[in-house]
Amino acid sequence: YGLVGSEMCIRDRVKMKSDSLISSFKYAIEGIKKACKAERNLKVHTLSMLLVVILGFILKLAVWEWVVCIVLFALVIGAELFNTSIEEVVNLLSPEIRIHAKYAKDIAAGAVLVNAFFAAVIGCIIFIPKIIALF
Repeated sequence: YGLVGSEMCIRDRVKMKSDSLISSFKYAIEGIKKACKAERNLKVHTLSMLLVVILGFILKLAVWEWVVCIVLFALVIGAELFNTSIEEVVNLLSPEIRIHAKYAKDIAAGAVLVNAFFAAVIGCIIFIPKIIALF
């Protein structure tokens, strides 16, 4: 829709609620695309994910290892999308600098960091023994 806050009238809000399931998916994909274009950290996480996939094929991961990696991809990328959403809402509602707005944004960023850190630890547990076995 491209409209926010006072720009969006009641009619638009009602229309958003009554859209089809396909439209809901379109909006979700549009949001992911916008976040991927605008958010540096999401680009870093996506690049990391692609590198893990390439390395996974090279090292011939077992099915259970792929499942773990895919779940971790979803957790980290999902956390980054939530973080971006929270930051956008905070910026919209509190354009001036406020300590509570900063806390909300910092906590959301911290959630991404926790997910990314433990995904990296689990990735090391999966990949390091396979890399060592090559030598």
